[in-house]
Amino acid sequence: MNKSVKHLAPIFIIAIAQACSYIPHPPVAKQENKIFVMFGDTRIDPYYWLHQRDSQEVIDYILAENAYTYSVMEETKPFQDKLIAEMHSRKRGEDITVPIYMNGYYYYVRYEEGKEYPINCRRKGSMKAPEEIILDENELATGHKYCQVASIDISPDNHIMALGVDTSGRRIFSIYFKDLASGRLLEHKIENTTGEVAWTNDSRYVFYSYKDSTLRPSAIYRHDILQPNDDELVFKEIDPTYRVHAFTTKSHEYIIINSSDGLSSECWFLNANRPREKFRLIASRSMGIEYTVDHSGNYFYFLSNYKAPNFMVYRAPISNPSIKNWEAFIVGKPNMLILTMEAFSNFLVVTERSEALMKIRITNLKTLEDHHIDFGEDIYTAIPSINPEFNTNLFIYYFTSLTTPGTTCEYNMAKHEKRILKQNEVLGEYNPTNYESKRVWAVAPDNVQIPISLVYRKGVKFSPNTPLLLYGYGAYGYSINPTFDPNLVSLLDRGVVYAIAHVRGGQEMGRYWYDSGRLLNKHNSFTDYLSCATKLIDDGYTSASKLIAYGSSAGGLLVGAAVNAKPQLFKAVVAEVPFVDVLTSMLDSSQSLTTVEYNEWGNPHDSVFYFYIKSYSPYDQVKKQPYPNMLVIGGYNDSQVLYHEPVKWVAKLRNNNTAPSQILLWVEIDSGHSGSSGRYKQLKEQAFIYSYMLYQWGIRD
Repeated sequence: MNKSVKHLAPIFIIAIAQACSYIPHPPVAKQENKIFVMFGDTRIDPYYWLHQRDSQEVIDYILAENAYTYSVMEETKPFQDKLIAEMHSRKRGEDITVPIYMNGYYYYVRYEEGKEYPINCRRKGSMKAPEEIILDENELATGHKYCQVASIDISPDNHIMALGVDTSGRRIFSIYFKDLASGRLLEHKIENTTGEVAWTNDSRYVFYSYKDSTLRPSAIYRHDILQPNDDELVFKEIDPTYRVHAFTTKSHEYIIINSSDGLSSECWFLNANRPREKFRLIASRSMGIEYTVDHSGNYFYFLSNYKAPNFMVYRAPISNPSIKNWEAFIVGKPNMLILTMEAFSNFLVVTERSEALMKIRITNLKTLEDHHIDFGEDIYTAIPSINPEFNTNLFIYYFTSLTTPGTTCEYNMAKHEKRILKQNEVLGEYNPTNYESKRVWAVAPDNVQIPISLVYRKGVKFSPNTPLLLYGYGAYGYSINPTFDPNLVSLLDRGVVYAIAHVRGGQEMGRYWYDSGRLLNKHNSFTDYLSCATKLIDDGYTSASKLIAYGSSAGGLLVGAAVNAKPQLFKAVVAEVPFVDVLTSMLDSSQSLTTVEYNEWGNPHDSVFYFYIKSYSPYDQVKKQPYPNMLVIGGYNDSQVLYHEPVKWVAKLRNNNTAPSQILLWVEIDSGHSGSSGRYKQLKEQAFIYSYMLYQWGIRD
């Protein structure tokens, strides 16, 4: 968007909004048919003109949509303000994270009242030492409507900080270098990256991943701090379905390049003390074989699905790490998925998932004895926190549940002792004993049981009048863990039940759970979600008149497909940055992230996948029928789900809707896939969505 349009946008919205009492209907998108013919199939897209991102006509249309939604939501504004105040009152304006020890310094993040962004600090040797502010992100964000820092990576000699910054919301990061002694930024920067670097031990070189025109991380370069204009290509991924990253092992002895398409991977290694040498291959890519690498002592450790669908841990000598030398170290089990692996000097830590719950296993590398950390709750999430130190017996992890605020714990792996370092404080009257969580199971059409996690305030009477919010995602093997959200209390305290449908496509029940919800099994995700909705209605937890469907990104695809199939099940739908024009996007290999996602959705240039994707793509499957009320949110700068997907979807839904329901569109002009970057701005966005939901339920206070 050009600067003049960007400057005028808020004025334009307000001007139209002030006249909205004279606008009885939402904007009507013109129809200008674009015809696609493939495999003998003809698709007609009447709203393809909305792909013209910089067209003034498209911009004006989006602003008119925003103005209409603003007018409709104007009556909720006092309620939004109340919700913002509530959510703000639960958060400490001034806060500090648990200090993390790394290479002689304690690193932590501070927040100050009224400031949107964190302040990154460190103290040398002790928390009693003088504070050194290494990056104030509030200063960094000055003059930008969006600012995200991908990573802060400190050189081994502690003198230089590399930071990846995105000021557009498109997840295209520029890497800057800051001299921590003088506080000045070095003159050079690196454009079009993922934002992270891997330092070599001489603190002179970094390896970084370059993003090409499709935003695919496609190459690894070596950057010389002393000769910044002579970056050298060290790895180029020519397969358009693979993406590459570089990282340093926890031991800081090796740089690893990982290239993966999500189903197969290939890793290369380099001694971090010899940065000018060539990377050496560990195991060449083989279809369906994934692996990641860490290091301790004389071994590389591999987390891989080689001969183990739910993954297991192998190890091999550094001198000859090829796959023929891999020996089983932690054997996988049919009902247990190994998710992550982290190597310390004397211990190996893995996270496991079984029956949709997380577990952490500690293995002593000397004695080979292992044990699990006991968490003491039935429905919870436990994940590793930041653990940069290699030579330590202390493991930091993060524990939370639907009712327990996030808690950072320290666990002594040798003594089997744990202590709480910090529990996130919820200000006000929050008491976890006033809330309850439980798990119920739905049955899918193929008789597979689907877990549903529920949380609600004690005393809620389940009935057809109970408002219920059903969230789902179901893609990329990403599991929706039961975690505490202090903002959600604003719904729970008003009698709302919050439910998570753990549909296939995630990995809650193991690797097969993911495989059963992708490619030619994708319909399982949608029928799972519908089965969860039906279960909650049939068992009296709620009714169709009180059930709201909620999903974002691939979760927007989930609820979009569900509402096409059974719109009568839902009172309303909220879809954030929804991936709904699946077939058109996956056919466009020039679009960001398309080729690297063929293993998730399939390549529609193959007729089998073309017709399968078309059979569920929400935009393609919109038909003449009554749709429920809907709020659809997009991001104009979104590089993951381009803005035109939600915009087109809303236009087509309205044109086919036979019910008197209201379908609203809001496009965040200055944001990308994740919404606003500031913490207070995020509260405003949450209050906007919550107020919409609560009004749908008839709750106005």
